[in-house]
Amino acid sequence: MQKYLVLFILSLLSLSISSQDVSFRASAPNAVAKGDNFRLMYTLRGGEGSNITIPETIKGFDILYGPAVSSSYSTQIINGKATTDSSESYIYTLTASEEGTFTVPAATIKVNGKTYTSNTVQVKVLPPDKNAQNNQQGGNRSGAQASESTSTAQKINPSDAFIRAIVSKTKVYEQEAFVVTFRFYTTLQVSELGKIEFPEFEGFMVEDQDLPPTRQLTMEHYNGRNYYSVDLRRTLLFPQRSGKITIPSGKIEMVFNVRSGKAVQTFFGPQYVMTDVKKVMTTTPLTINVTPLPETKPANFSNGVGTFTMTPSITSTNIKANDAVTLKLVISGTGNMKLIKTPELQLPKDFETYDPKITNDLKYTDKGLTGSKTIEYLFIPRYQGTYKIPPVQLVYFDNNSNSYKTLSTPEYTLNVAKDPNAGQNSATSFNNQSEVKVEQDIRYLKTGTPSLSKVDTFLFGSVVYYLWYTIPFILFVVFFILYRKQIKENADVIRMKTKQANKVAVKRLKLAGKYLQSHQKEPFYEEVLRATWGYLSDKLVIPVADLNRDNIEQELTRFGASEDLIDKFISILDTCEFARYAPAESDTAMDDLYKDTVDAIGEMENLKVKK
Repeated sequence: MQKYLVLFILSLLSLSISSQDVSFRASAPNAVAKGDNFRLMYTLRGGEGSNITIPETIKGFDILYGPAVSSSYSTQIINGKATTDSSESYIYTLTASEEGTFTVPAATIKVNGKTYTSNTVQVKVLPPDKNAQNNQQGGNRSGAQASESTSTAQKINPSDAFIRAIVSKTKVYEQEAFVVTFRFYTTLQVSELGKIEFPEFEGFMVEDQDLPPTRQLTMEHYNGRNYYSVDLRRTLLFPQRSGKITIPSGKIEMVFNVRSGKAVQTFFGPQYVMTDVKKVMTTTPLTINVTPLPETKPANFSNGVGTFTMTPSITSTNIKANDAVTLKLVISGTGNMKLIKTPELQLPKDFETYDPKITNDLKYTDKGLTGSKTIEYLFIPRYQGTYKIPPVQLVYFDNNSNSYKTLSTPEYTLNVAKDPNAGQNSATSFNNQSEVKVEQDIRYLKTGTPSLSKVDTFLFGSVVYYLWYTIPFILFVVFFILYRKQIKENADVIRMKTKQANKVAVKRLKLAGKYLQSHQKEPFYEEVLRATWGYLSDKLVIPVADLNRDNIEQELTRFGASEDLIDKFISILDTCEFARYAPAESDTAMDDLYKDTVDAIGEMENLKVKK
């Protein structure tokens, strides 16, 4: 009786077991070195296979052995429900016979009379390591470990492990995107990852690419050797000013397992004793040549650099008074999408307007941020009538054609009917909006003593008559003298640029003051930074592209500026560079920076140039 009960329970369990779907997958290393042996594995899940078939010859590889078959089976019961997991692995040993990138064709297998086909696999065959030993034991040492490392506990060879800063471009336009990648190379065994210090990207807007939290080392051929490599950071940079900008060094600490220099005698012969050694590696500083945008920059330039399109739409052009209307602009493309200024929409003065709503849908690419930027303008016409909404223009710099381009919306005609729910209040409100000029309707009575003149009084021969000739002649002489003086001053280019430096800086600082009052952080710091760079360029008679921290200090010293004034200008530049991308600053900090900038320029204007 007990025997039948056990069989009954097992039969119930077998009914509740759910078999998994059949899958047949191929896997192999992404890269190998020429002459290396590697494993090509086909894994079957969810059934028992037979008659596996692979191509007899695979281009770029020689089949040495296979298949070696292994299988596994497991059952799991959760809440009374049993699931099974079965797999079969078919392993082939191949050797890479040619350099290049090759595709391993799909294999087929039969399961329960049905044929399944695997995926294809792409394998890159790298050149052999230049230091590869001719006698590799067993032929199982991979390309990155084929060379005999000279690194020991006393000294780790720089060619065995290092970090590189790789840039996609070294010559770009201002605001044009490029990528810097920090990549780690090693032929040594890594025991521990230490502290990483990436450089500060002064002068750039930064967008970091999200890398997978778990990354695998892949083989790469570099400088004649095969290394295991991995990307530590990929960053998209947008230069904010022209000239030569240097990306400083980055640092990384690694703990490697290397030979200690000692050996012990074992049954299999002498064996090296390994030990952990910490090494700090740095990247080489990189210089980026940033070309300024062409001088023919339009007045309504949007600050956009890249390739863009614009799709406009409007909710309706036939509405009633007091109905809301939305004009939507969808800017799509690739470039510095986040830095594009919102195009200005000119609306009639009787419209009630609101701040535009901006939505970004962007993703990281090597050429910049790609996706769309949606701008929605909401406004409400209050009175009936026919109104024209002028075109909205987006002016950007196309880095493919190296020219400025303009995208424009059509001109919309808005037909606004009377609001039937407005009643008398609407008419009264409309009359209040109209400017009634009393002087055109009823003139006021003039009071006071009248001023009378004789009928026989003539203009000819009077004092006023001669003044009509004398005063223009005097004004002409004064104008001629001032004009000659101005021509003489304009001939002195250096003196004129120095004289105009303060005026231009004050004009730019006025715009920065407006951003300060409206609490717009990024535009405020950008205008202060541009005003300071432009002022120093004009005052010191040095092109902006050639300005940097070192020659600013030298030229200000030569100009006669004190160390405190020099430090003040350097502090202003540094504060603006870091504050634009740092967390939000307080209004007090922005007020202090504005005041310091005005004081520094004023103090500079009071100096006399050293002869």
